[in-house]
Amino acid sequence: MAEIAAPRGADWVEPPAGSPAVPSRRWWLRRPPIIPTLPMIMIGIIFFAAIFASVIAPFSPTKNHLFDSFTAPWGWEGGSSTYILGTDFLGRDIFSRIIHGARISLTIAGLVILIGASVGTLVGIVAGYFGGLLDSILMRIADLVLGIPLILVAIVLVTVTGASVGNIIFIVSAFVWPRYARIIRSETLSLREQDFVMLARVAGISSRRIMLRHILPNVVSTLIVLCTLQVGQVVLLESALSFLGVGIPPPKPSWGIMVADGRTNLTSGWWISLTPGLAIVVLVVSFNLVGDWLRDRLDPRLQRY
Repeated sequence: MAEIAAPRGADWVEPPAGSPAVPSRRWWLRRPPIIPTLPMIMIGIIFFAAIFASVIAPFSPTKNHLFDSFTAPWGWEGGSSTYILGTDFLGRDIFSRIIHGARISLTIAGLVILIGASVGTLVGIVAGYFGGLLDSILMRIADLVLGIPLILVAIVLVTVTGASVGNIIFIVSAFVWPRYARIIRSETLSLREQDFVMLARVAGISSRRIMLRHILPNVVSTLIVLCTLQVGQVVLLESALSFLGVGIPPPKPSWGIMVADGRTNLTSGWWISLTPGLAIVVLVVSFNLVGDWLRDRLDPRLQRY
């Protein structure tokens, strides 16, 4: 019996004479994404500093040392080893304020993402599963929220209610949930047509149980990737609001407030704005790189977002 020749696909490579035919594996396309080691280390360091800020910080972030105001960073002309990153116009230690600012930024980002992801996931699953008029109403509400300028609303609300951490969490959460809702809805639209969901309906299982037991577990990977990618955006939003004076009230050491404090002294005290600005950049870029890596590993369908 004659042997059946193997099909020659697109990745077939004609072997040299006298050597066995071996198809090319195109390993450079199939190799998994490289683990972002450096961003993970930076995130770990920031989390460690935020958790143990009271132990690591050499000074209180709100204590003034007026005689040491505008002290340059250690190693710079006029610097002191007492203040590694220098002091601001009130003599407050920049290093201590950055560490405590990391705690505030990560706490706000965590609460905002928890609230926004919970609300957005609930709205997305309900809209995608039931469809029809309910889907149209919920998605139009999401579109309306996405079209409202965050900065203007934040200024109005803070003017009426006052600046506080709770207000920042509420305002940013109200503008974050639609992003989760739209993406989770698209996932639910695909999942509700799967065989396991159709069989659950035929078996008489309630819609609530189907959404909790069958649909929600299948969107968790998408949700993890979205949460990771949203951390950097939330930190930037909080920093921008604090920079404009409608965020964290002073003297709490928010990174945005620290950047704003040094904008009038960029020539004589450049380190006041530069060091917290670098902290924001490192945190945002690290989370974005880790989020991109998780997206490629867990859910490649999110590459378009």
